[in-house]
Amino acid sequence: MICSMTGFGRCRKTVEGLDITVEIKSVNSRFLDCNTKISRAYGYVEERVKPYLSSKGVSRGKVDVLILVEVTDSANTEISLDEGYLKGYLDALYRLRDTYGLKDDISVMSVARNQELFRVKKPEEDIERDWACVKEVLDRALDAFLSVRAREGERLAVDMRQKIENIRKNVDKIEALSATDVASYRQRLAERIREALGDNQITPDETRLLTECAIHADKVAVDEELVRLRTHFAAFDGILSGREPVGRKLDFLLQEMNREINTTGSKCSDAGIAHLVVDVKCELEKIREQIQNLE
Repeated sequence: MICSMTGFGRCRKTVEGLDITVEIKSVNSRFLDCNTKISRAYGYVEERVKPYLSSKGVSRGKVDVLILVEVTDSANTEISLDEGYLKGYLDALYRLRDTYGLKDDISVMSVARNQELFRVKKPEEDIERDWACVKEVLDRALDAFLSVRAREGERLAVDMRQKIENIRKNVDKIEALSATDVASYRQRLAERIREALGDNQITPDETRLLTECAIHADKVAVDEELVRLRTHFAAFDGILSGREPVGRKLDFLLQEMNREINTTGSKCSDAGIAHLVVDVKCELEKIREQIQNLE
């Protein structure tokens, strides 16, 4: 399946007393760069996120994962007072008031601002339980995320197939023009020689003409380059039809296509072929830009 490296997925759900929100977004990257931000109290599940994404087929891209966890069911949380600390704290406040004649504004709310007075006893951490809760929401966000990447990847694949088809047509035209290039060269060469020797009434050596044409034909022959290009086209189609990540493979294959078309352009002097070579290179550059978005 062709997947883009750009995607977004979000899910929010309450699971076993935990209000969990997961957001996943990604952009292009050469490798898998996963950055996870999670609520501080549940940081111990962070290390499981990247391996889990990899197991689901995410292999490339700069992926940011935001996981927010809030406790909605506090029935098992016990809050008590540190009686000894509270007594000493109040005594200090009273002495401060009496010694310096300060306004007596000691109230429950003003005292409660001191967080050291409270002892909070939470249920023991259950890593497997918490990971199971987070993973349930992560799965839904990941499904949405992967769907976006798959849809974008399919659109890119359709566009690249159309561009490859345009290149195929231009390659066919190059092949046809290349075949006539040798014949036109022989005719031009013969005319020039006849003009040069006409004044002396010397008959041109047809064997020498054929030899010169053969040398030229060897120099401008692009059969091998065009055959390799068509082989690369078939490989391109095969990779797009596969189910593995394709970005790196297509990037390498595109380099080979560029090499063949550059060689073709350097061998041929025909203006028509030169224009077609430029068109092919433009299409290949557009494909290269598209490939940078593929996983």
